[in-house]
Amino acid sequence: MPTNKTDKPRVAIVHDWLIGGGAERVVMELHNMYPDAPIYTSYCSSAWRQKLDNKVVTGWLQYWPFSKLRKFIPFLRIWWFTRLRFDDFDLVISSSGAEAKGIRTPANVVHINYCHAPTHYYWNRYNDYLKNPGFGIFNGLARFGLKTLVEPLRRWDYRAAQRPNYMIANSTFTQDEIKKYYGRDSVVVHPPIDTERFSSSSPERHGFVITGRQTPYKRVDLAVKACTDLSLDLTVIGKGPDHRRLQSLAGPTITFLTGVSDVELASHLSAAQAFIFPGVDDFGIAAVEAMAAGTPIVAYKAGGALDYVINGETGRFFEEQSVESLSKVLAGFRSGDFNSAHIRQAATAFSTKAFQKSMFAIINKLV
Repeated sequence: MPTNKTDKPRVAIVHDWLIGGGAERVVMELHNMYPDAPIYTSYCSSAWRQKLDNKVVTGWLQYWPFSKLRKFIPFLRIWWFTRLRFDDFDLVISSSGAEAKGIRTPANVVHINYCHAPTHYYWNRYNDYLKNPGFGIFNGLARFGLKTLVEPLRRWDYRAAQRPNYMIANSTFTQDEIKKYYGRDSVVVHPPIDTERFSSSSPERHGFVITGRQTPYKRVDLAVKACTDLSLDLTVIGKGPDHRRLQSLAGPTITFLTGVSDVELASHLSAAQAFIFPGVDDFGIAAVEAMAAGTPIVAYKAGGALDYVINGETGRFFEEQSVESLSKVLAGFRSGDFNSAHIRQAATAFSTKAFQKSMFAIINKLV
């Protein structure tokens, strides 16, 4: 450990994989906090290696020849992560929703785990992954492997979650899930949102918008069906394994966009009447990005949305995860009932500055 209060701790960062998404943004901010810290991960895309200033350390899994099967080898990631050594560090921060939290650290090294969620495919979304593993032609193999291995992998995952000295949850929903599946207490630090990207809003708003990876559990289908039934304009931004099915459900008022740039995304969010958030997400970065653009949220009343949607102030809830319940709210929705400046101000509580401030406060207390 550092010999006095002026010594900087020797820090390492560990993450499951670096491809793209909300979890990677946490790693980016941790890198901004500790720019000299190496970042250990099972696989990293060339784009993210560059974003992280070539501080990324990978191993033989980086060169696995079958990229589609890379996510289908949790036991190999377990083997790799548990054999990393951290004797030369004072603090290790694992950012994980899978295997990275299972690293082993010496007794004199503090391990803080920033938990994005208890591993989805073992716990609360196990049935969703069985129904649609997302591996295309390998779905049958994935189902067989998950059914066969889930019990020993759940036991390992539980034991792995006991290894960190401290746990941080990305939302109160995740905090409850950590307690439920791992039996551990945690504190909440919401993930970082680049709120300044979305500082402007359109004076006139029209139609609704939904963004994100199109997987079945996101329930984008509810938004597509509800807006089709009500003949409401909806812009669906993104792609994923559910893309073709969603297109087949859509009527003439639904527009699908892929390959949207960050600038274009900000424009779409700021021009919409509301952002529709129909799934149960661990947090929901996309929804808070919409708030940063001054756009209210229409959200299913569950999950991470409970941390930032204030009914009647920053958005509206629908009570049941059904087309009927969502349609009832959309039919009577008026963006003029909301104050865009107030919504943007509410989003600043989830900014990158707020994230760093909270993380530094916790780390300085522990190390």
